[in-house]
This record gives sequence, C-alpha cells and structure tokens, in this order.
Amino acid sequence: MNILGIDLSLTSTGISVNGETGTITTQAKGAERLSIISLAILDAVIDNSIEIVAIEGYSFASRNSQAFSIGELGGVVRTRLWERNIPFVDIPPTCRAKFATGRGNAAKTEVMSSISAKTGIIFSGKGADDMCDAWILEEMCKTVIGVSEYEWSATQLSALDKIDWEPLVSLHNNKENRA
Repeated sequence: MNILGIDLSLTSTGISVNGETGTITTQAKGAERLSIISLAILDAVIDNSIEIVAIEGYSFASRNSQAFSIGELGGVVRTRLWERNIPFVDIPPTCRAKFATGRGNAAKTEVMSSISAKTGIIFSGKGADDMCDAWILEEMCKTVIGVSEYEWSATQLSALDKIDWEPLVSLHNNKENRA
C-alpha cells in the first residue's frame, strides 16, 4: 500500500513515501503559499500512486496568527485530497510523539533521537524534524496494517489507540479481499 506521511508546515512541509523523505518549501506568502504547498502534495500523491495520506493533526499550542495560517494550510490540503477521493488519517502531534518516544509531550529533538536510535536513520539538514515527523506518520500507518519492519513497545503502540484508523483499515481490508 502506498502511504504518504505529511507534516504540514508553512516553511518546510515534511513528506515521506516508502521511507524516503523530503520537504516542500517556498518563499511565497498568503494564498499563493497555500496553493504551492497543496499542489506539490498532490504532485507527490500522483507521482507515487498514493492510496492514503497520514497528516499530522493541528497543534493547539501554536501561537498568534500562525495557528490560523497553519489551519488554512491544513484545510486547503484536506480539501484538495477530498476532492480527488484520496482518503486521509489525521494523527495528533501527541500521538506521533508518543509513538516515537513513549511520551506524548516529547520535544522534537527527543523524537528525532529516539527514531534514529531505533532505526539508524539520520534526519539532517533544513527541515530534518519535519521529515522525521512525516516518516513517523507513515510508519504509524504501516504498523497499523502490519507491514512495519520495526518492533515497537507496548507504550509506543498505545499511541495508536486514540486515532481514527477507519480510512486506512477499510482501504487495507478492501485490498486484501481483492487479492
């Protein structure tokens, strides 16, 4: 199953497909930035024959107008996916952090260190934390459908319990029934 993990950001959106990560960046502002990022995500969906997208949910700790701007980006991306019948799963940031570290309030550096220690994958450069988060979102989906190559602790797996996996599970079961 082709899964796209997305860590939405106005400055460096992290993406992960088949464990390969990257970022989407632009110097544009306002509606132009929203359009550029969302269209780049659609390009990734089409280019990689993506069947489902895992999107990091909204952070309610965002400050000032950034919360509105990231909300706008999330809305535009979700709408573009919905318009093309691409299912998506929203994964809260606390669940992503708990899956990576066993603690829902872990800092980004702690998340990256934990994933690197477990997998040997080193995320570096501009947007490294965004790429790592996108990779984790993809990995969470792989774990739910039983195709992860990694072993996760019971505490880490408990992070999966608070997520509505229906879009992923339905898609996976339909594929299994056709096979």
